[in-house]
Amino acid sequence: MLTRTALRLIVMAFVTMFALVHAGNALGQDNLQKYFNDTACKVKATADPSQKRAILNDGLQNMSKALNRVESLRLISKDDRAGIDRFNVTLQERQNELAGSNGYDRVPDGQLNAFSDFVVQDMEQADRTITISLVTLLLIIIIVILVT
Repeated sequence: MLTRTALRLIVMAFVTMFALVHAGNALGQDNLQKYFNDTACKVKATADPSQKRAILNDGLQNMSKALNRVESLRLISKDDRAGIDRFNVTLQERQNELAGSNGYDRVPDGQLNAFSDFVVQDMEQADRTITISLVTLLLIIIIVILVT
């Protein structure tokens, strides 16, 4: 039988692991949100609409590339692949809106700042509804950093 001390240590270890995983997920989500927020800040700091559009396009493409690279890794679970696919669909929709392709109207030059804010909010909402494991989330962040 386990002693009371051993049982406490086991319970404490599980509680600590749960807290660390939760904190790691929050950190990973914060980093993704920071990436999109930084992109929006760059857009707002730029006066030229073509540069704004290029910054948004590059940001969306870099995230898409990172997601595709992570998804191609063998160690990614089916659930993570499904989450990445949903995230990619959302990114593609934003790219289509920006460019005015696949049935979307092109975002007017005068609305690029507002669109950048919309992308940040949309990605934050997608972040909450799309479940991706901590390991996969960290891989995405690392690849985004390497790509940019």
